[in-house]
Amino acid sequence: MDVEGSGMWQLRLQGVGNASAVELGSAMATIERDGKPWLTIDCGAEGLTAFMAHYGHPPRALFITHTHMDHVAGFERLFVDSLFDPEWRGRVRVYVPAPLVPLLHQRVGDYPNALAEGGANFWDAFQVVPVGGAFWHEGERLEVFPTRHHWPDTAFGLRLRGSLVWTGDTRPIPEQLARRADADELIAHDCALEGNPSHSGIDDLEREYPRTLLERCVFYHYASREDGDALERRGYRIVRPGEVLSLRPPTALPVEHT
Repeated sequence: MDVEGSGMWQLRLQGVGNASAVELGSAMATIERDGKPWLTIDCGAEGLTAFMAHYGHPPRALFITHTHMDHVAGFERLFVDSLFDPEWRGRVRVYVPAPLVPLLHQRVGDYPNALAEGGANFWDAFQVVPVGGAFWHEGERLEVFPTRHHWPDTAFGLRLRGSLVWTGDTRPIPEQLARRADADELIAHDCALEGNPSHSGIDDLEREYPRTLLERCVFYHYASREDGDALERRGYRIVRPGEVLSLRPPTALPVEHT
């Protein structure tokens, strides 16, 4: 149900696969408000291609969950597009959990002489906003929380209260979701048929999460179309590249702009 004055909210999936599932696209999604891109989650290479094919321009605001290359490999292309756009140079917002700032710089920004002809630093193209447990974007408050992926303090999820929880790549995090998904949000969760030390498998989620929470989940970051079909046969909802999901309007108190 919509709320008067809050607009229409949607989630559009640019990619839903793991790092090896090129045909599914790198895991990346965009929260839309009133049909326009509002905040994009991550910037993989295939995902950026899908974004630009649909919207006709690069992302203007991003949140980065972690710095594995299938989630940040689009930055080199985004750097060029943003740097040479006089309207957007230095204005493309990149919200980065503070512990990830040095990692993101090492992965995508720390290359000698970002332009061969010189005269520009990599981050001149962007407005980098380090964030902690919460941040504001265009009048809405979003929450940030740690997940369990590969190494402590290297991966984070995102919550738009009452609307969406995006886990990012993670193992099961029941203690986080008990707190960060307690307002009936749609939960987009990392899930494959079989888990590993960095990612959740469906058996892991069935063991760790109550049925009521699983019923609010949509799964992404699976390994192949066949694996996605297998998850569906087990009674779960998956998302596919290009799919659009309706979201409830956020319930966090917005800021009134004057």
